[in-house]
Amino acid sequence: MIIVQAIDALREELSAWRKAGETVAFVPTMGNLHAGHMALVERARQLGSKVVVSIFVNPTQFDRKEDLAAYPRTLAEDCAQLQTAGAAMVFTPTPAMMYPAGGLATRVEVPGISELLEGAARPGHFTGVATVVCKLFNLVQPDVAVFGEKDFQQLMLIRQMVRDLDMNIRIEGLPTVREADGLAMSSRNGYLTAAERQLAPGFNRVLREVVDALHKGRHDYASLQADAAKSLESRGFRPDYVEIRRAFDLLPPEQGDTDLVVLGSAWLGKARLIDNLPLTLKNLTETS
Repeated sequence: MIIVQAIDALREELSAWRKAGETVAFVPTMGNLHAGHMALVERARQLGSKVVVSIFVNPTQFDRKEDLAAYPRTLAEDCAQLQTAGAAMVFTPTPAMMYPAGGLATRVEVPGISELLEGAARPGHFTGVATVVCKLFNLVQPDVAVFGEKDFQQLMLIRQMVRDLDMNIRIEGLPTVREADGLAMSSRNGYLTAAERQLAPGFNRVLREVVDALHKGRHDYASLQADAAKSLESRGFRPDYVEIRRAFDLLPPEQGDTDLVVLGSAWLGKARLIDNLPLTLKNLTETS
């Protein structure tokens, strides 16, 4: 496995691969890797003959400076995992390489979807995400890129950016990888204390209660959302939101919509957890 930091070295290696007829699958990360990331790498290995993983803690997508400062940097451990997982290259640029002007001199914005849910809770976050992913796509020029569906809104944003900018990149989403107790795997789970880790699976259970209610025919979305937020509070969480949205555009569902997703974000101690559960309702016209 090759570890490169310089952009010129990255491009030189990629050029040699392409001349040899290799296909490139890309997994962008911020490091502090866990089994969920390794599942992305495994899927990437199925889709390309060479897998590139980037490790870059992107400062422009953090809405709080203290969160950026506290984000774990575990490069040596990450590279050891990636070598075992079969990655061919790890790209580890510095902020100065990615942002020579010191920040977002040029921005990539995806209006609409960037302003909902996570975008409303974390102003500027998705501009940082779209810009850095666009830069990484330009640098790596992959045939396919793999992202986790845990970040449901982020995946939608990236797909729209790729469509709108005519990027010749296949975007592959991988279902959320979970712990045995249902907690979505996340680098931020490391912020949980032992006691909080015991409470954390309650987040997913509350979202599943909403999904169950929807399958049973409830359509009082506002009440379901409010009750879920209260349930989270009673379990020790500080919810940012619990929302029932259409899966294809994240707008509130209308009568007849059947492809939905329940999304939530909540704080538990210092950890901000996010999760989502897609679902398809039976078409009422088919069952009537």
